[in-house]
Amino acid sequence: MAYELYYWDGLQGRGEFVRLALEEAKAPYIDVARGSKDDGQGIGAMMAELDSDDPYPPYAPPFLKDGELIVPHVANILFYLGPKLKLAPRDEGLRIIANGLQLTIADLVTEAHDTHHPIAGGLYYEDQKDEAKARSKDFIAHRIPKFMGYFERVLAQNPDGPRHMVGNALSYVDLSMFQIVEGLRYAFPKATKHFADYYPHVVALHDAVAARPHIAAYLASERRLPFNETGIFRHYPELDHAVR
Repeated sequence: MAYELYYWDGLQGRGEFVRLALEEAKAPYIDVARGSKDDGQGIGAMMAELDSDDPYPPYAPPFLKDGELIVPHVANILFYLGPKLKLAPRDEGLRIIANGLQLTIADLVTEAHDTHHPIAGGLYYEDQKDEAKARSKDFIAHRIPKFMGYFERVLAQNPDGPRHMVGNALSYVDLSMFQIVEGLRYAFPKATKHFADYYPHVVALHDAVAARPHIAAYLASERRLPFNETGIFRHYPELDHAVR
C-alpha cells in the first residue's frame, strides 16, 4: 500500500523534506493534494482529513497516512519513516540523536520562513517589508552562522567521519541538510555565495546527496517543484546581502 503524503500543491515547503526521503527509498507514495478530485484526491481530500472527526486529527500539513495511522509534523513523520525506509540508524540512541538534529533543522526552517513573514503569516509580505528587511539582516548575520556552524561541527565531530550527520550511513537527516542548503542558496544567493568556504563538510554532504541516483532522478523530474515565492524559502532581492 502506498503512503499518502498530504501537503499543499504548488510549493515545496515543509513537505519536501518528506518527499526526499520517500524518493531516495523509492517508496510508493501518493502526493494527495496534487491528485485529481475524480480519484478522491486533491486539496478537498486534504481538507477533509484536517476537518475529520478522528480522535487525533492533524493540525496542519504536512502529515502522512500509512493505512489508518496518521502521522503529523515533519520530524515526527521522518522519525516514523526512517527505520521503515532504511534511512535511520539501527542503534536506538543514534535514532534519538537523528530526531534531535531534525528538530533543530525544523527550528531553522521556521526562522527562514520568518524572514519574509516576521509579523504574521496572515499578512502579505508587502505589508511587512520593513520588518522583513530587519529580520533578514539579523538572520544572515547571526542565525545562519549559528545554525550552519553547528551542523558543520556535528559533521566534523562524527566519530564515523564527516560524510554523514549521524553514524556511518545515509539517513533522512542528510537528505534534509541537502534541502536546507538548496533553500538557503535560493533565498539568499549573495549571503550563501561562500558557503563552501565557511561550511565545507555541509556543502560536501549536500553535493553527495545531489549525486545519489534516486535523488538526481527526482531533481530532474516534474515531481520536484521549483522554488517559488509561496514556499518557506523565498527569494526577495531586497532581503539578501553579501556576508562581510
